[in-house]
Amino acid sequence: MKKETERQLLKIAKKHQTKTDPSHDFNHVLRVLNLAKLIGRQEKADFDILVPAAIFHDIIVYRKDDPRSKRETSESARFTEDILKNIKLYPRCKIKLVAECIKQCSFSKGVKATTLESKILQDADRIEATGAISIMRTFSSGGQMNRCFYNPENPFGKSGATKETNLDLFFNRLLVVKNQMHTNMAKNIAERRTYFVNHFLKQLKIELKESGIIS
Repeated sequence: MKKETERQLLKIAKKHQTKTDPSHDFNHVLRVLNLAKLIGRQEKADFDILVPAAIFHDIIVYRKDDPRSKRETSESARFTEDILKNIKLYPRCKIKLVAECIKQCSFSKGVKATTLESKILQDADRIEATGAISIMRTFSSGGQMNRCFYNPENPFGKSGATKETNLDLFFNRLLVVKNQMHTNMAKNIAERRTYFVNHFLKQLKIELKESGIIS
């Protein structure tokens, strides 16, 4: 993809990206884009597809407790199609491929990636779901929904499936995404980041014991 086209797409994305959700803001977009390009270079991906898909994969965002959140990927895909149709230098034959890549990006829907570019975008976006950044994103998103940090009666219990606290999300997302990576580079990055998440949980357990929350 030509640099001029990428800059044009980034300018559009920055204008439209959410300004009220730090976990899905333009900085998230840039991180996912850079990760996608890093992996994509090694995997020899088509950047005409991968770059716009990464830039616009979260262009439509709702709070996770909003029923409309189920439509995020499909609405983001439609938004992207409309944008690319108005970019003179963009190849029309690849617009649908970009849209499909975005539709397959969702973590919560568990959609299977069918193309190389979809696999790379899934990897890049899911790398953001583990490690130090993922911890910041988890508590940012949880704060928006007034979600408790942890269940004081059983902080590290088998409550992962309930998603009632921020800590629940560690057990059903942050610690498991490493097993869902497609590319070797993503697997290595995710393994390293997951190690840090486990270290954070160990420190949290120490502090909760010191605070008398657990024995």
